[in-house]
This record gives sequence, C-alpha cells and structure tokens, in this order.
Amino acid sequence: MTKSKKNWYVYIIESTDESLYTGITTDVDRRFQQHLNSKGGAKYFRGRRPKKIVYLEHGHNRSSASIRETEIKSFSKSKKLSMITTIES
Repeated sequence: MTKSKKNWYVYIIESTDESLYTGITTDVDRRFQQHLNSKGGAKYFRGRRPKKIVYLEHGHNRSSASIRETEIKSFSKSKKLSMITTIES
C-alpha cells in the first residue's frame, strides 16, 4: 500500500453533551468503538460519551486528512453545524 492511497476519513462525532469532536482514521467503525470503550480512544471522551458520527469525508490521504482535520477544528461550532446540516439535506 502506498502512502498516496486516498483511504483516510475525516469525521465529526457528536457527544452526549452535544459537543463536537473532529478526528481522522482509516477505519471509521473501529475508531468509533475505540472512542466508546476508552481504550485507544481520544482523551476528549474521558469526561463525555460519544453519541454518533454526524459528519464524514472520505478520499483523503494521511496528509490531506490531517490538514482538513486542523481546518475543521478551527471552525466555530455554528460553522461545523452548518456543514453537518448541509450534508444531511
């Protein structure tokens, strides 16, 4: 497998306190389970529980996924919610 393969995802998870977490992975289901079970999950979820994946982008390589993750993390919550709403429509 070459590093240029576009098999990375950028995702946003809504937690039970309605906050939003942005991350990247090559396996969305595995990563969500890690967040649910704490082992291997993000420290962000130590004080809250992930509820559901509300946004997903695919077709990234590792580098572009990291860049996009950083970009989304810089957005306000209202801008993230607007992205999510646009995708759901």
